[in-house]
Amino acid sequence: MDDDANEPAWKRDFPYESAAEDDVTRREFARYLVAGAGVMAAGNLGLAAWTQLRTINTGEPRELIPLADIVVGGTYLFKYPTEDDPAILLRTSDREVVAFSQKCTHLGCVVYFEAEEDRWHCPCHEGNFDTRTGAVISGPPPRPLGRIEVEIRDDTIWALGYRP
Repeated sequence: MDDDANEPAWKRDFPYESAAEDDVTRREFARYLVAGAGVMAAGNLGLAAWTQLRTINTGEPRELIPLADIVVGGTYLFKYPTEDDPAILLRTSDREVVAFSQKCTHLGCVVYFEAEEDRWHCPCHEGNFDTRTGAVISGPPPRPLGRIEVEIRDDTIWALGYRP
């Protein structure tokens, strides 16, 4: 009798063998899936813990610019709390200024002031923020702009700290 007739069709069609050829049972496959899911869950928990425990540079008080150098309704670009963090300051009235991170909270695009609309605007995905509070008015941003605490001391604008 011919041995080829008793072989399954797949073995005749694919007669290749390897030195470490082992079959994986459904039970073993399920164990691999559960183990892989456990590793991914542990990784997510580790990432969540890291984001909650890391420190955020809130900045040191620093002199920015003389008040007289910015007209009412004018903006001033600066870096705060570090040299890698773009920020923007707006003089809203004679003795009032506000400052925010210039990074949109959606995808980090540059935010700029639209005087005609009296809002902060992100052109990437049409995100809009309130001029004085940085709160989301419309668009996809999930949270307000990062606020930079500022004050006027002796006719000079100072940055006091950053709140994400």
